[in-house]
Amino acid sequence: MRTAAVFSLLILALPCAAFAKTPVLVELYTAQGCGSCAPADAYAAKLADRPGVLVLTFPVDYWDYLGWTDTFAKPEFADRQKAYVAKLSLREPYTPQVVIDGRVQATGVRTETIDRLVKEAAKERGDPPDIKFLAGGKRVDVGSGRAPKGGADVWLIRYDPREQDVVVKAGDNRGKTLVQKNVVREMQRLGAWKGRPKAYRLPPAGEEGLETIVVVQAAHGGRVLGIAERTN
Repeated sequence: MRTAAVFSLLILALPCAAFAKTPVLVELYTAQGCGSCAPADAYAAKLADRPGVLVLTFPVDYWDYLGWTDTFAKPEFADRQKAYVAKLSLREPYTPQVVIDGRVQATGVRTETIDRLVKEAAKERGDPPDIKFLAGGKRVDVGSGRAPKGGADVWLIRYDPREQDVVVKAGDNRGKTLVQKNVVREMQRLGAWKGRPKAYRLPPAGEEGLETIVVVQAAHGGRVLGIAERTN
């Protein structure tokens, strides 16, 4: 009887692990040279501590001409934002911008709107493909699932989970200290996914202390289908 009871408890526990919810992905596009970005940076740092939400900070470089070169920005982050501009039928990229699950966007200072969109996104989770890290984190396998029209992209993203204070010495934010968290340091497209199981090789991290996630996303800045984070 005792063995049967333990077995029953294990069976009851399995669905919780098997159907663990994919976190809502919140992407903040910001710049240290953007005069209106500081409140959005601070809000994103707090939002990053909320359960069920994964916040990624993507610093862009197109405000560098104002006098301050962003210490974290990379051109590929601006390219990712431009894909959303086309997908979401926007006129042009701007900061601070928040994109939620690749589906909707809002100005980064409209915190009440972002909170509402995050809650709505959490309720709209579909059936994500199974994503597993194997071979000591050198490979990731994406299982079968329903791929969107046009297929999907598999992205490797590595971010710094620490909260960082950045002292800006020139430009619109001269003399200010900005707080940034979960700053993306590496991003690479691993390949396409068309609904069938496929394995992808992961390159080694270029820095120590970074968190590694894999995002399966409809092609060209589409909706997020699944997310997996490697646990060390």
